[in-house]
Formats: sequence, structure tokens, C-alpha cells
Amino acid sequence: MANTRSARKRVRTSEKNRIYNRYWTTRCKTSAKKVLEAINSNDPELALKRFDDAQSALDKAVVKGVIHRNMAARKKSRLTKAIRKIQEQA
Repeated sequence: MANTRSARKRVRTSEKNRIYNRYWTTRCKTSAKKVLEAINSNDPELALKRFDDAQSALDKAVVKGVIHRNMAARKKSRLTKAIRKIQEQA
């Protein structure tokens, strides 16, 4: 347990930040999984709609400092590539 006053405050602050960051990372992962789910069901229209939501969640997480911008760009790029692949098949 923290001994000094500032250390106790730091524990409280870091716990708040942990919960906040977990919320945004979970939201990003869930939205990406929904896109992949639509891709696996070979539904390009639904995949595009869900991709917009995923892209929005990733961009918001970057602005809030939860994830790095390159990580968000990589995830968006990979999802786009997968969507293009099923669009070519259809």
C-alpha cells in the first residue's frame, strides 16, 4: 500500500485511467470483431457499415491517447484489405 499522500492519490488516478483505457480498448476490439464477423458471413454492405463504426472508435481512442495512431492505422488498413477481398469475390 502507498505510504505518502501523493502516492495514494497516484493510485486513485491510475485506477481511474486504467478503467477509462480498458473501456476504449474494449470498444475498439469489439467493433473490429463485428467487422470481421460481417466479413466472415460474406456481407460486404454490413461489413462497410460496421467498418465505419470501427474506424470512428479507433480514431476516438487515438485522440484520447489510449492507443497509438500507427496501431489504429494498421488495424484500419487490415480491415479495409479484408473488406476489399470479399467485395472482389462478390
